[in-house]
Amino acid sequence: MTGALTDDQRRIAEVLGRLIGFDTVSSKSNLALIDWAADWLDGHGIRATVVPSDDGTKANLYATVGPTDCTGGVVLSGHTDVVPVTGQAWTSDPFTLTERDGHLHGRGACDMKGFLAVALALAPTWADRPLRQPIHLALTYDEEVGCFGAPRLIDHMLHHLPTPAAVIVGEPTGMRPASANKGILVFDTTVEGRHAHSGKPALGASAVRYGVAIAQRLWDMADRCRARADRHCGFDPPYTTLNVGLIDGGTAFNIVARHCRLEWDIRPIPGDDPAAMVAEIEAHIADDLLPRLLAECPTGRIVNTTRCNVPPLAPDPAGAAQRLAASITGTDETGTVPFATEAGLYQRAGLPTVVLGPGDVAQAHQPDEFVTARQLWQCADVLARVAAHAQTAT
Repeated sequence: MTGALTDDQRRIAEVLGRLIGFDTVSSKSNLALIDWAADWLDGHGIRATVVPSDDGTKANLYATVGPTDCTGGVVLSGHTDVVPVTGQAWTSDPFTLTERDGHLHGRGACDMKGFLAVALALAPTWADRPLRQPIHLALTYDEEVGCFGAPRLIDHMLHHLPTPAAVIVGEPTGMRPASANKGILVFDTTVEGRHAHSGKPALGASAVRYGVAIAQRLWDMADRCRARADRHCGFDPPYTTLNVGLIDGGTAFNIVARHCRLEWDIRPIPGDDPAAMVAEIEAHIADDLLPRLLAECPTGRIVNTTRCNVPPLAPDPAGAAQRLAASITGTDETGTVPFATEAGLYQRAGLPTVVLGPGDVAQAHQPDEFVTARQLWQCADVLARVAAHAQTAT
């Protein structure tokens, strides 16, 4: 880092460098990062609780700064996993923090180790203050592949902590509060038919044919969502989207396909009912497509499997989180983010939640991903106001 830095800024940069140095791509373990964070907090008199995954290869972490026996307080939440770098043209080591012209490069710098670095770096300062309400730190795993770690952490926190008043999920918003985000549901659909020579197609049952029929129904549903777009909902695009991202099936041009697989998703805006959309496609399969397939092939199958189901975050203008966001940022204005976050999971658990963090999502998942130093220092100022609030709250 160039230029004169305050002690807090220097510590934030150092912590970010440590976090970037852990290769926590979702396919790998995050335990080394979690162990380091627990040791860092413990070294400053802050006890951390580790909540492991079922197989023990990954873990969540939460810690409380300030009083541990009173309700209220704020949760500062972020995920520790990052997306892969494979196939991306980086100009520096993605797992080494590199500063260029005030831009701090590294995988996860924007999404979202920058926010975690600020929270972890400032926690020792907060621990030295007479806080009247707690500040909880929450670090999760597997957000990038379906938000699988957060539900376990949220459940554990609610059973072992007094109920927090508000949650800030530090995804990149340019430090502008976001009161809403889309959810995401991801599905695998497999079709099993029967092989045959393409010259005698009646002897087989084409799985690809039925897979394409499923895809067409999903695209028709997507068109209906687009046709009823609410231009005032604050999202871009302003409607729930459905996408068929992968179709894989068949063996060769001259063989009737025995197998076909689809991967597809729904990204609902708050207020839409994705369960009704899923019910529609499953009814189409059960009432129309599957009987036709079984008539051709008695052993045929169509199986739809949910990979993840993350609810959207809905605006809550009267809630504690939006009121806190207005207080610490100095603006009542809130926006939306077009991607899914863990915020909807906290809200579903009854905890008022906003999304607020450093960085621009346009940099997330990109080669040479970065967050600006200016955004980190702004985040530090905002979280300092969270600590001031915790110190004076009644």
